[in-house]
Amino acid sequence: MKIALIGYGGMGKVIEEKAIARGHEIVLRVTKDSDSSWKNDLKIADVAIEFTQPEAAVDNIYACFEQNVPVIIGTTGWFNHLHEVSDRCVDMNQALFYASNFSIGVNIFFQLNRQLARMMATHSNYQVGMEELHHTRKKDAPSGTAITLAEGIIAEHPIYKSWRKSEESNTPKSFPIHSIRQDDIPGTHSIEYRSEIDSINITHTAFNRDGFALGALVAAEFLLNKKGVFTMSDLLTNSSSHGL
Repeated sequence: MKIALIGYGGMGKVIEEKAIARGHEIVLRVTKDSDSSWKNDLKIADVAIEFTQPEAAVDNIYACFEQNVPVIIGTTGWFNHLHEVSDRCVDMNQALFYASNFSIGVNIFFQLNRQLARMMATHSNYQVGMEELHHTRKKDAPSGTAITLAEGIIAEHPIYKSWRKSEESNTPKSFPIHSIRQDDIPGTHSIEYRSEIDSINITHTAFNRDGFALGALVAAEFLLNKKGVFTMSDLLTNSSSHGL
């Protein structure tokens, strides 16, 4: 498989290493210093993997659509445009795979979070809160993963209707997400249910970027020759996920 890497920072380099180990070829590397000619060069790729910045993500997706190249998008912070991007993907008969987090462990954690929220729904003496830690280069806060976790809590726990940033004023039926940015933290997410007598915590800690990179590559292998909009839920219910 010929892969275009849109974004060649720390994550892009890890994806390149994993891709070569899986027998794939990197045919295009787009950096922050690349000129716009890379968009025409996309046509040499079978698939593109995009890890850049929220403000660039949508334009990069559309560039892939224009060149008929399936795109895996690992950037978060652009999901307010998801509806229009999905519509354009379908209208143009293209392929898009997006996720707030490509780690298989995190996606298991998503399910654990929802199960715990269902269990805690009958225990109103516990209040929920979340903390997420990432490296200082991550601009969106809360992280896309934290927002997905928050949406899982809201879906399963009838007391909560929204989340808020920890520095924002408390509002009824909301819970806080505390975002911390420190050097060299791949990603840690913790959810706590606290009462006056005890607390219950679940945490996912990424030790490096390998899990994210491998998940993105398996998503690329899954997306090849498909049309439409796909997520990790589609991948994990498909036999292709055994490649992880």
